[in-house]
Amino acid sequence: MQRDSADGGGVLYVVATPLGNLEDITLRALRVLKEATLIACEDTRHTQKLLNHYGITARTVSYYEQNEAARAGQLLEELQKGARIALVSDAGMPGISDPGFRLISTAIEHGIAVVPVPGASALVAAVAASGLPTDSFRFGGFLPAKAGQRRQALEEIRDSACTEIFYEAPHRVKDTLEDVAAILGDERRVVVAREITKVHEEFLRGTVREVLEALKARSEVKGEITLLIGAGEMGDIQPPMDPQKRLQEIMAEEKIDQKTALKKLAREMGISKSEAYRMLQRNK
Repeated sequence: MQRDSADGGGVLYVVATPLGNLEDITLRALRVLKEATLIACEDTRHTQKLLNHYGITARTVSYYEQNEAARAGQLLEELQKGARIALVSDAGMPGISDPGFRLISTAIEHGIAVVPVPGASALVAAVAASGLPTDSFRFGGFLPAKAGQRRQALEEIRDSACTEIFYEAPHRVKDTLEDVAAILGDERRVVVAREITKVHEEFLRGTVREVLEALKARSEVKGEITLLIGAGEMGDIQPPMDPQKRLQEIMAEEKIDQKTALKKLAREMGISKSEAYRMLQRNK
């Protein structure tokens, strides 16, 4: 068995924990958690359920986004005194769109051993069962919450030749898929992986239009969501929108003046009217 530490100094273990099913944890992770001086948790109450299930009594302390800066310094002091600290998030691998980066980078800067203890990961589980190509994929974290920024992020993957993976909030997923349809085309293949490893695990696979229709039929979408977007074939890739041309189309189609059409164009693009106006000026 490979040793986790070559000496008796402090060690920071980055420990993957289950996404939902408590059986999805490695024997090594259980041993590390049992032997840890301290377990730094995103939410101590959430992690305590896992620890209670396996009879682990190690001391816990909270380590989340709002207290990261202060807590990282405190944990570093413990590490420098020789503590063996296990860093965990609520689910999956710490640092992957979860708290952890600040402590990990601080420990490395101060010569503390950082040891990964791999295991469950939502993005890996989702892509493996998605049915989309897995020979090349890219993880983009959470898409922006604001529509304009989100559409810009989607513009940047328009010509992507690999499977694109994002985390998304359940209350935004319908709007996000509307944006995917507008920017990448409603025939682009997508997968919405929901509640992976949990009781209500679900994979919705199909075109953007098909998956969006399935979600629109529900009054509410709940749970943790991973969104996967397939690579576009050349025939599926939509050409970049010409805002001036689209403005003229709106005016002609709806028989409205330029000022009113500009408001509609801004809504379509998920940006403010002033942003749309500046874009038109730049493209003249």
